[in-house]
Amino acid sequence: MKVIEPHIHMIARTTQDYERMARMHTVACCEPAFWAGYDRTSAQAFYDYFTHITKFEPTRAAQYLIQHYAWICINPKEADNLALAREVIAFIPEFLDKPTVLGIGEIGLNRNTRNEMAVFQEQVELALARDQLIWIHTPHLKDKLNGTRMMLDYLKGRGGVDPERVCFDHAEEHTLGMIRNAGFWAAMTIYPITKNSPGRVVDALEVWGIDHMLVDASGDWGPSDPGTLHDAIFEMRRRGHPEPRIETVFYNNPCYFLGQCPKFKPAPLLPREKAWAGAARTRNPA
Repeated sequence: MKVIEPHIHMIARTTQDYERMARMHTVACCEPAFWAGYDRTSAQAFYDYFTHITKFEPTRAAQYLIQHYAWICINPKEADNLALAREVIAFIPEFLDKPTVLGIGEIGLNRNTRNEMAVFQEQVELALARDQLIWIHTPHLKDKLNGTRMMLDYLKGRGGVDPERVCFDHAEEHTLGMIRNAGFWAAMTIYPITKNSPGRVVDALEVWGIDHMLVDASGDWGPSDPGTLHDAIFEMRRRGHPEPRIETVFYNNPCYFLGQCPKFKPAPLLPREKAWAGAARTRNPA
């Protein structure tokens, strides 16, 4: 079974992680722009970072027959500095033209501040003006519900935003409903400590069904492990989910969403109408 990792920060991982992922049948991974573990001191630092994830990481991944793709943006954690953010946004279009860049992401909110929201909106406008896919970071822990609602309200109120071309990441039980009911894609992130466990992810798939649902392991500087994606695959098998359903979650669904960008090469094994047929919710969400 082939696997696609929709969201992982490989700049923070070792080459041995690529080898492990390849042995676990990962054929492609996608790296959204994110925080470096410290606040960058200049726009040039972002320029160098974008160069790294669009030049070096695809080469490193290719050694293990993994296709590496990137998303470009100024991340929510550093978006509170408006002057810096706007310097960075000014050269983002240069990177959107790179052959492995899928769109704008991961934009969003961190502490739900006014400045973060302004930078989120400006990057949404850039994405729409250039017909780009959008990957959204929802805040952590106590800020998640309100931040998710703020961004959904903006996108719905603006008009002209196609929910099929937008994915909200780091979704959890209390935000999945509002994301899916609004028609957007939802991605669930597995972390050993701070986010969803494999069991919680499978619980959510059993509640909400598999259509418009993605799963990622994220892998960054903190406690994280690309292998947790495969722990979720094992958990679905342990619960008796049929193999085509599992394959759709971890391979076909990323192809359906990411394949809206013509640069994304992997192709789904089934048309989505067929893959999602008979895979409705197993119980009604509260």
